[in-house]
Amino acid sequence: MSRLSVAMERQRARSPRWRAYSALTVGILSISFSAILVRWANAPGAVNGFYRQTIAMIALAWPFFRYVRRHGAPPRRETLVALAAGLLFAADLIFWNTGILISGAATPTLMANTAPLWVGLGAMLFFHEHLGRRFWLGLALAMAGAAAILGADISGHVGLGALMGLMAGVFYGGYMLVMQRSRRKLPALPAIWIAGVSATGLLLLTALVRQDPLTGYSLTTWLSFLGLGLVTQVLGQLLVSYSLGALPASIVSPTLLAQPALTALWAIPLLGEIPTSWHVAGGVALIAGVYLVNRGHGEEKIED
Repeated sequence: MSRLSVAMERQRARSPRWRAYSALTVGILSISFSAILVRWANAPGAVNGFYRQTIAMIALAWPFFRYVRRHGAPPRRETLVALAAGLLFAADLIFWNTGILISGAATPTLMANTAPLWVGLGAMLFFHEHLGRRFWLGLALAMAGAAAILGADISGHVGLGALMGLMAGVFYGGYMLVMQRSRRKLPALPAIWIAGVSATGLLLLTALVRQDPLTGYSLTTWLSFLGLGLVTQVLGQLLVSYSLGALPASIVSPTLLAQPALTALWAIPLLGEIPTSWHVAGGVALIAGVYLVNRGHGEEKIED
C-alpha cells in the first residue's frame, strides 16, 4: 500500500471522531444560547416551554413517523416510561424558564446544571448503585458552590431565581433517570419525540390554568421561540446525542459543563449581566463538583 493510501486510511479513521468533536462543540454552543433566548422572549415560563417543545415536535415529526413506518409502533411499556419522562422535562422547563425571567440567564442555568448530582443520588436510592468517594466529594463541593450562590442572592428576587434553577436541576435529573429506563429498548429519536408529547401537553395545560397568554407577542418573542425550538432543542440536543454515540461519556459529560460558563459569558454583552465575585467563586466550585460527580458516578458504573 502506498504512503498516500495509508494517509487516506488514517484520515478516514480519524474523520468520524473529528465529526463527533465538531458536533459536540456546535451542540454545546447551541444549547448555551438557550437562557439568552428565554430572556429575550420574556414570556411566561410555561408558554416559553410550550412553544419550544411544539416547534421541536413539528420539526421531528416526519423523522419519527418514518421510524414508526419502518420499525412499527414502540413497545407500550417504553412508551409509557418516555411519557413519564416528558412530564419531568416539562417541570424542568417551567422552573428554569421562570427562574431566568426572575434573576437573569446565568445563575438559574448554573444551578440547573446540578442535575448529575440528583441523577447519582436517584441511582443510589432507586437502582441501588454504589457511589464512591469521588462522587461524595464532588457532591459536597457542588453543594458548597450552590450555597455560595444562594447566599449571595438570598436577599432579593435573584435568590428565588437561583432556587428555581436548583429545582429545575432536580426535575431534569429525574428526567434523565426515567429516560435512561426508556432508552433500554427505545432509540433516541422515538424516545425524545414521545417524551415531547407529554411535555408539550403539560406545558400547555399549565399555561391555560395560569391563564398565561398564548398569542399577542412581539416579533422578537416569536423569533426567540423559533430559536429555542430549532437551535437549542433540535440542533443542540441532536448534535450532543450524536456525539454520545461516537465519543465516551467520560469526555462528553465534563465537556457539557462548559455550557453554563458560556451562558454566563454571553449574558455579559447580550444582557448586561455582570457576575459578582461570589457568583464566580460559587460557580467554579459547583462546576468542579459536578465534574467530580460525573467522573465518580461513571467510574463506579464501569467497575460494576
